[in-house]
Amino acid sequence: MKKYARALSFALLAGTAVLATTACSVAREQQTMGSYVDDAAITTAVKAKMAEDKTVSATSISVETLNGTVQLSGFAKSAAEKNRAGEIAGSVKNVRNVRNSIIVKPAS
Repeated sequence: MKKYARALSFALLAGTAVLATTACSVAREQQTMGSYVDDAAITTAVKAKMAEDKTVSATSISVETLNGTVQLSGFAKSAAEKNRAGEIAGSVKNVRNVRNSIIVKPAS
């Protein structure tokens, strides 16, 4: 139950952040309000699934969505983590494409 509450809290926080930081794109008519809401829902769902997955560090990976295309960026500890993040993003409903620009940190 605690794990579910944590994932839900993280998803809500991520959704709020997406709405707060990307509202300008709607004002500039870069996408319709409907697609903006859909994209925000996709971003929130991707972040929530990443928060639930113990093999992916959701706090190190940024997720942005535009017209159903999910852009992943940030840093991963391994190629497996990078690939898993891409798989998670691709498994979310209404995702058309995933651009995985995550950088794998070199081993120290």
